[in-house]
Amino acid sequence: MKSARPLVALLAVAALAAPILADAPAIGAAAPAFELKTLDGKAFSLADAEKSNAYVVLMFIATQCPYSNAYNDRMRDMAAAYAKKGILFVGINSNKTESVEEAAAHAKQHGFTFPVLKDPGNKVADLYGASHTPEVYVVGKDGKLVYHGRIDNSEDLSKVTTHDLSAALDALLAGQPIAKAETKAFGCSIKRV
Repeated sequence: MKSARPLVALLAVAALAAPILADAPAIGAAAPAFELKTLDGKAFSLADAEKSNAYVVLMFIATQCPYSNAYNDRMRDMAAAYAKKGILFVGINSNKTESVEEAAAHAKQHGFTFPVLKDPGNKVADLYGASHTPEVYVVGKDGKLVYHGRIDNSEDLSKVTTHDLSAALDALLAGQPIAKAETKAFGCSIKRV
């Protein structure tokens, strides 16, 4: 019988090499502050966005993920609709495998008018504990996290039965509590450094 030690040693090395993700901040906790650059090189800070918007929707997105791409039109349309109500949508690309140029071409191709940020070294994704694209966090003007999870329950638009992000935003705008402040995000894994 062969010794299990080589397998145990290999698993230990693999565990050490795996990225250690922070847990997502809890609903009601302060959203981690950050500063990044937009795809066209402009400075963007969460603190500044919070000052001029009632809510900020942070969407971790990708250019190559079929799940994230299934939401391109929904993200674009929701961002436009909610901008009129004082809600800023922000795309964050944390994938090490997707360049700034690729992300910019993708944003232009899909008509994203909301800011899209590149997250070098996936530092912001790590701060938020984000692991999927798409994955969404909503930050209130007070800087606290009020929603975390998915946009809706299916990448296939014809199979959507719950509009989780819209329901959360509509409740917030109506001054009501969010019925489900956390939902399970799904999609491609963020390709970390």
